[in-house]
Amino acid sequence: MDSILNIVKDKTLTYEQKVIFLAKAAENTLNVLNINKEVKAYMDEGIICDLNEGHAPYRPRYIVPDYDKFMKNGCCFLKLKPATNIWEAINNLLILYKHVPSITTFPVYIGNIDSLLEPFVINEEEAYTAIKLFLTHIDRTITDSFCHANIGPFDTKAGRIILKVQRELQTSIPNITIKYNDKTPDDYAIDAIKTSLITAKPSFANDKIFSKEFNNSYCIASCYNGLPIGGGSYTLVRLNLAYLSKKAIDENDFVDNILPDAVKRMTNYIDERIKFLVEESGFFESNFLVKEGLICKDNFTAMFGMFGLAECVNTLLKPIKSKDRFGHGEEANNLGYKIIERLHQEVKNHKNPYCTITNENFLLHAQVGIDSDNSISPGCRIPIGEEPELYEHLIQSAKFHKFFPSGIGDVFAFDETVKKNPEFILDIIKGSFKQGIRYFSLYCSDCDVIRITGYLVKKSEMRKLDRGEQTLHDTTALGLGAVKNQRVLERRIRKNGASSN
Repeated sequence: MDSILNIVKDKTLTYEQKVIFLAKAAENTLNVLNINKEVKAYMDEGIICDLNEGHAPYRPRYIVPDYDKFMKNGCCFLKLKPATNIWEAINNLLILYKHVPSITTFPVYIGNIDSLLEPFVINEEEAYTAIKLFLTHIDRTITDSFCHANIGPFDTKAGRIILKVQRELQTSIPNITIKYNDKTPDDYAIDAIKTSLITAKPSFANDKIFSKEFNNSYCIASCYNGLPIGGGSYTLVRLNLAYLSKKAIDENDFVDNILPDAVKRMTNYIDERIKFLVEESGFFESNFLVKEGLICKDNFTAMFGMFGLAECVNTLLKPIKSKDRFGHGEEANNLGYKIIERLHQEVKNHKNPYCTITNENFLLHAQVGIDSDNSISPGCRIPIGEEPELYEHLIQSAKFHKFFPSGIGDVFAFDETVKKNPEFILDIIKGSFKQGIRYFSLYCSDCDVIRITGYLVKKSEMRKLDRGEQTLHDTTALGLGAVKNQRVLERRIRKNGASSN
């Protein structure tokens, strides 16, 4: 009761944020999941973490509606007919967004918005006005940075307008990814890079890799999560490899015994969350998104998250010199690969009948961390402050990307001088994608909007919150915690052809 009263009295929370927190507090009074003592022990130790999903799953964590189908058919439940002009198009979408749930209560995917709006771009001046209002409305009402839009891979008038508007508004919401492939024109990619150097978006997704894995029907949602269109992910639970490594006698014990046992415990917990959601919550029997075919249970999977690989490896090997640590030393890098390779195989061996879209498998996800993580690196990333030269960094990171169809990526901060040579960054993206990188994020060190891990926050808003003032976006608090606990403002700054510490 004290924690609930603290929420009520918290002057840094807006009314909407209090409502969300109070709802989560109510949900967490329930005890409906059958969690065995082995799983509970690892949860208490912080090795298995449910990322605050709540104790009674009553909606999937990530929902990815088929917005193309919505634009074509309209929606009976919402009494919306198919749009006939740009104003009806943005109005219809904004109404639907209000009714797309997720773990945050806000939509984590709002569509490939350039292709959705392109048919209605008849008068470009009018479309510019409409799209600017559309994106402003999203930033002011979907107050959570895990809201994610996609554009590309093809050049469109709507896409160009979206990029122009983002440079002008410099908002942190929505997050944006451009699907990039060989058919994406260089000048369009350069336009996207120029926007990223001003407002930390869009990131670049390797469309060739994602399309192959998801049969040409995927989106990038939330942070950088690859998910099937018309479905999504029931849940995302993560494994703390940094803490888990402390239980091992040595690296062989970790790989052969500790890790497989932890996977068994965590997959058991994920199964429990899915079972309650599908069999008891009633979501898939009652929600209008299902009834109108905008989502289908058969298109849902689940995400097995991990983080802290660097700290795990360094704990097991106990390297004395920095050149021998993860991200630098050959032995450390090889052990990191061995751990992820074994993790991938153990997760693949587990089957869940409700994940038919992914052959009854959970998808590995390199989780980006939360605000309370203290000195533990996201996913498979090299710790901040220890980043090698850019070329070496990309080569090292690329080795892991094939294991993570539901998301992995690195964040690169560039010096402001790079704004004069965006072609330099495009060459880096092209080269890294050829090496197997699936996702590339960038921002400029002088931006107000920065990428924390997989989401965006304004530095000016974090300063306000740190002074005890209210901020509109709830993810500002996550960003401020990450700044203090994960040193995200201390990333190595990359320059045009060089870098600095």
